[in-house]
This record gives sequence, structure tokens and C-alpha cells, in this order.
Amino acid sequence: MEKAAHYNAGVELLNACAARGAATLVRCQGAQTSGESLVAGALALQAALQRRGLSPGDRVLMLVRDTPAFVMAFLGALRGGFVPVPVSTQLPKASLSFIARDAGVRAAIVDRALEASSELPNGVARLRAELAAFEGVSSGPRPDAAVTRESDPAFFLYTSGTTGEPKGVVHRHADLAVTARCYGRDVLGIGPGDRLLSAAKLFFAYGLGNSLTFPLALGAEVVLSPERATADEMFGLIARERPTVFFGVPTLYAAMLAHAALPVSLGRVRLCVSAGEALPASLYERWRTQFGVEILDGLGSTEMLHVFLSNRPGAVRAGSSGTPVPGYRVRVVDEHDRDVADGEIGALVAHGESAARGYHGRLDDTARTMFAPGWLRTGDSVRRDGDGYFWHAGRTDELFKVSGQYVSPVEVESVLCSHAAVLEAAVVGQLDGEGLVKPRAFVVLAPGAQASERLARELQDHVKANVAPHKYPRRVDFVGELPKTATGKVRRHLLREKPA
Repeated sequence: MEKAAHYNAGVELLNACAARGAATLVRCQGAQTSGESLVAGALALQAALQRRGLSPGDRVLMLVRDTPAFVMAFLGALRGGFVPVPVSTQLPKASLSFIARDAGVRAAIVDRALEASSELPNGVARLRAELAAFEGVSSGPRPDAAVTRESDPAFFLYTSGTTGEPKGVVHRHADLAVTARCYGRDVLGIGPGDRLLSAAKLFFAYGLGNSLTFPLALGAEVVLSPERATADEMFGLIARERPTVFFGVPTLYAAMLAHAALPVSLGRVRLCVSAGEALPASLYERWRTQFGVEILDGLGSTEMLHVFLSNRPGAVRAGSSGTPVPGYRVRVVDEHDRDVADGEIGALVAHGESAARGYHGRLDDTARTMFAPGWLRTGDSVRRDGDGYFWHAGRTDELFKVSGQYVSPVEVESVLCSHAAVLEAAVVGQLDGEGLVKPRAFVVLAPGAQASERLARELQDHVKANVAPHKYPRRVDFVGELPKTATGKVRRHLLREKPA
């Protein structure tokens, strides 16, 4: 449905909260927050920012854990026409200061628990976020909503990236509703009666949809937790809060299956979702066997705001990223932007109404990535099979050639993870003593497995038996953990830099 010329995402989502009245919308650490309480907190936050002299368009940094205060702050800022900039609560001070300067923030909403770790430029006004309200905010006249358009900048999300400085992805007011409708409703079937739990935090694009946009827009409840998303924490929340949809990442699913006190049931969970990295087929099969619940693996990006390729309930092709989400189009192209044949690896480009309008202050990066209205160069390499399913081959800059033939790290990692002794694996291309690129594997062992030269040879033979022989790792290193970004993506460039 086409939106009116004047459109404010904060107003729309807060109207949805108001319609819930006194009914519970958010569950967090044993407390319940109603829709009307979220509205009151959001309006108070908006009024507080206005009293501090902010005007529509001013950026507001948010350093807030996953609590009702995040929802209030984000929606209150949107309603006032301010531009919230949520950031990772795990950022070092230097990175936080960089983002604050890069975004040109005029105010910051800081969680009480994070005040000691925050460092902001001089002149940035601070508000302290509490679990369910904002300190120092008194009741007063209801502030007017800002008059905004669907195409106006609504919020920035900074990409974590595996290298280089983070970039501020600029999203519009219209983008949130698109992801809720196309993915949350049309793929996951979320609606009243559902209760959502996401391991990905609200400051990520994935978590923002899972824990804010989807439940508010589609009439569901959400479970929030400010704690780190460990296997123990997630199983505890699943048992206590009884969610119906669980959102995780491959690393967490592997850790949960390796948990010492593995439960026999996920309670009311009807559906699990994975994104961030490709979900190995073996991990999917183990989860399905253990719990009888499907994991819908998908592929998304900060620039597209959420998942745009996904498997479907009852039609999962294990190991794949599924097919395009309704409302999105994708192509697989070569270096000349020509479509490649099915079965060939190429670069993924995607089109959707939720595509970002650009990177803040980076015209060249914007022109390279957002090359046409609604179209993005995702930076992912994929292949499409004859049935229209897409298979992730890794980031475009992570592919490498051995004997003149492409090697997909994701493919080799998936085979390694199918071995009973392997919990996680990462594969990179590295120069050998003769200056030739060869695969090297870094393996985290499953509980009870012991590192040995014999096991390394067994893993190499396992790969040879399941993929083309030139793809097998010439060296296998056993490690305690893999280096990862805050979103759970393996930082393969750090592994490539390790001495041979």
C-alpha cells in the first residue's frame, strides 16, 4: 500500500504500541512493559531532546542495552524527526568517539551501566537511559510529531565491517515497514500470539527488525535481554519466557548444540532463523534432529536493513540461503555486470524498497555500492542452482583460486563442520613456500575431540571425499576460537595474516 506524502515511522510504530494499551508488549528480566508505557517513555524522551535544543535532522547517538529504554529512545527520536544512531554496546572508546564525530551527533542517550565506558566529543548533550524510563524527564504537554516524509533520513546504522573504519548506513522512514511486511509477515508469518526472542542485539540491523520493528508492527510480543547472548542465556530465556520464534546466528547454534545441559525441547518455539554467516547443512540437520524445529537460513545486510534471501518454512534446502524474499529481486553477475549461468559463482546484486539511500558523508562509497535506485552491490559471492535456490560462497574479497579454479571458503567450511570432531571452521587462501595460493583451515574442535596430526589428516581426507580435491586444506590448525566481529562474522583477514 502506498504511503502518504507525510510519513513518520516513529508515529506509525507508536500508534501500534498505543493500540496494544495495557497489554504486555516487552518482557525483560522478569518485568513486563505495556504498549502504553512504551508510548509514554518515547514521548518523554522526545520532549527531553527538544528541551535540549535539538531540531529535526539532528543526530542522536544511542549507547543503550536491549531493554525497553532502547525501544522508547529509538521511537521517541524518530517521532521528533531526530536521527537515532544506535551503536554497539561493546565498542571501545576510540570507536565510539569516531562514530560520534563521523555522524555529527548533537546528543547521546547512554545506558547507566555503560557510562563509565563511554567517551564522547565535547558539546554532546547526554541523557541517561534507564530500564523503563528516562532520568530527569518530567511529564508535560504531549510534543508534536515532526512532519517527515517516507524518503527522509530516519536513522543511521554503522557497519561493523571486518576491516577499515565503520560506515554510517543511512536508512529512510519507509524502510522499517518494508522489512516487517516483506520478511516478518510474508516469510515468517509473525502475528498476534507470537513471542520473539533474538540473540542479535537491537543495535544491529538484524536485531532491530527482530526485536523492534517486527513485534510492534505485526502485533507480537518480544523478549529482550541486556545480557550477552550465550548458549546458557538463550536456553534459559527459551525455558522461562517461552518464545515462539527464535533468531540466532550459526556460531550460537553450534554453541547451543554443544551445551553440556542440552534440553530435549525448545518449548513453544515453532521456527528458528539464522543470518550473519552461512549456516552449514550439517548444523541445520543436527538442530532439526535434536529439536524437530527448522532453522530458516537467510542472507541480509545492513544496507538492505534485513534479510532479502531466505529459506521458507517447510521448504528448507539445507546449506542454502534460500530464494528471494517477496518484494526483492536479485541477480548474480560477473565483473562486467553480465548475468552468469546457473551453477556459476558470481557477485550478488539486490534490489528492494528497504535499500539504504547511501553512506553518510561518503559519496564515492555510495556510488560504488548503491549504483542505481534500490540496487545494491552486496559484496557477497553466490551461485544459483537450477531450482532457484542461492548458495553463499563467501564475501567477494574472500574467494581465491587454486590451480586456476575458484575455491569458496564457505563450501569447504561446511564440509569440515559435517565431521563429528568439528564445532566451527574457517578457511582462507594463503601463499605456500612456492608463492602459490593454497587453502588453510582453522578448526575449533567439538567437546571431547582431541587435536592430533592424525585428526588433521582425517579432516583433509574428509574434504577430499566430499568436494573437488583441489579444495582440500593443505594445512589444518586447531584453535580455541575464531576471531569474529560483533555480529558473529569470522574475521578471515586476521587468519590470512597468520604466519604460514
